[in-house]
Amino acid sequence: MAGLIGRILGFGLLGLIVTPIVVTITVLTLAHLFDPSCGTPGDSGGCEMGAASMGIFSALPGLAIGVAFALYRHFRAKRATPPSPPVVRP
Repeated sequence: MAGLIGRILGFGLLGLIVTPIVVTITVLTLAHLFDPSCGTPGDSGGCEMGAASMGIFSALPGLAIGVAFALYRHFRAKRATPPSPPVVRP
């Protein structure tokens, strides 16, 4: 049980940290690719603030994804078939 809690905390924190980084970089890249006004002086940082907001809002879903992944791995490992016993020959 302690191992499961440790894995849940580890994967949850990993999701909490990695997901906002990936989302922020993805949103910023897509904004600069599809909106020619991003990064220009007249934009006043609107694209960057949108990317930062999306990154902040993705933190809790990232935590949930990490916890769900840890639980999936735990229950899948428990469901695996045990190895067959060795055959004893007389």
